[in-house]
Amino acid sequence: MSAISSHALRYTYPNTDTPTLKELSFTLPEGALTLVTGASGVGKSTLLRTLNGLVPHFSGGILEGRLTVDGVEPYLQPPQSMGQRVGFVFQDPESQAVMAQVEDEIAFGMEQQNLSRAEMRVRLEEVLDLLGIANLRGRAVTTLSGGERQRVAIASVLALRPPLIVLDEPTSQLDPLAADELFQALVRLNHDLGVSIVVAEHRLERVLPYADTMLTLTANAPLLGTPRQVLPQLPDVPPLVEIARQLGWEPLPLTIKEARPFSRLMTLPPLRPLTPRVNEGSPLIRTEDVTIGYQGTPAVRSADFSLYVGEVVALMGRNGAGKSTLLRSLVGLVRPQAGRITVGSLDATRTSTAALCRIAGFLPQNPNDLLFAETVREEWEFSLRQHGIDPVAGWAQYGTPLAEQLGLTALLHRYPRDLSVGERQRVALGAILLVRPRVLLLDEPTRGLDHHTKQQLASLLKTWRTEGMGIVVITHDVEFAAQIADRVVMMAEGQIVADGSPATVLGNSPLFAPQAARLFPNQGWLTAEMVMAGLGKG
Repeated sequence: MSAISSHALRYTYPNTDTPTLKELSFTLPEGALTLVTGASGVGKSTLLRTLNGLVPHFSGGILEGRLTVDGVEPYLQPPQSMGQRVGFVFQDPESQAVMAQVEDEIAFGMEQQNLSRAEMRVRLEEVLDLLGIANLRGRAVTTLSGGERQRVAIASVLALRPPLIVLDEPTSQLDPLAADELFQALVRLNHDLGVSIVVAEHRLERVLPYADTMLTLTANAPLLGTPRQVLPQLPDVPPLVEIARQLGWEPLPLTIKEARPFSRLMTLPPLRPLTPRVNEGSPLIRTEDVTIGYQGTPAVRSADFSLYVGEVVALMGRNGAGKSTLLRSLVGLVRPQAGRITVGSLDATRTSTAALCRIAGFLPQNPNDLLFAETVREEWEFSLRQHGIDPVAGWAQYGTPLAEQLGLTALLHRYPRDLSVGERQRVALGAILLVRPRVLLLDEPTRGLDHHTKQQLASLLKTWRTEGMGIVVITHDVEFAAQIADRVVMMAEGQIVADGSPATVLGNSPLFAPQAARLFPNQGWLTAEMVMAGLGKG
């Protein structure tokens, strides 16, 4: 029996005329690890939610066609019944937590299944070790970083051991090592226990080494096959695959290990060192010996950091390293126990958040924190009014072109919280950019973004940098950082441990090196575009 089978599946959300899922027909083999891909807003999350009946049980709308999961039609079953068959990890782990403490959160689902205390204890210890979060067991969920919350949400599902596990963008807030550890844990469940796994993910390079099957949703019929069968048909692929396609490497390598026999035969000249950037004038932002703690535990320790006009800085590090805490302190959302923070000419330790945000626009990890209006346009008009800009004039000058730049023109009438995470991310970003801040602070801005939208964002960041804006981007997306950063600042255990050019900091990192740097080590090349240009094929 096939694990998942769909025939002419069609779904339309309430109050809309255009279906999100259009005549989907496919069959996924039992016991496979399936990667689901496609552009933002194409219906990946909606499809995943049909597998456990969330669509249409909780979303409403009209579902047509036929879908079966191990022979059962989810939309005809009670939600509790499907919850035992299908473990689901949401795109936004913030909405999944129901308990105050990590250990209780993981145990909650097992309690609902009436497992014995002895069995619960065994499973709890197992998933804590599998995901490397034993040190978090006594922590309050609200004190965790976004990536730590994501791992706890995944642990709470893995502990239930359902026959099918569905994960929606599970690595969107995970550092590279945590993402690799997650997939190794999923592969063990898949191989050893026969658990079927369906993963929707935009960062394909993180999943391709483990995927048996690839399902890509398009505007037309879906593409289904092995990764090597599907990838040649896609316009946007990871850097390794792009290099291999352009150079004609066969069979198509999916991992650095598979690609090295090809790359060793090639001579690539070392990248000519770039002239070091000379920063003139006063920095837009400066932190001096800043220390920030939560409940007596330091999250940031003695941090010295500067951001200058016309500069993009990628702030990177493991989950829980203190990156988000440092960024939030720049707009007064957390206050340091020691040290000094200057934003423009303001002392951030003594200035209101509202005043700081007139200089520094801040996009948090969870875009829902900024969204509350009935439509996207109303959201942006509210932002204009808050900054003393006439919404009619401001919309004509800034709103219309910005909506086009961010690919949101067709969504201006939509309710923001009904959009995908990637679309919500762009709506929240637009609300900040409308008022043209001098500084832009972005916490995981590529979360939920497909390759095309990510490239658009990279282009916009470069444009705003040229116009003199100073930009700080927290990201675990090493390929994105290699593309956009003038400087990379690396944090570990609350401290800044590296600060330099992307070629120096990323190129020499065993954990954060992009695929091009791993393929051609010690050459200084960080992106597929750099490699092809270096080979005279750009």
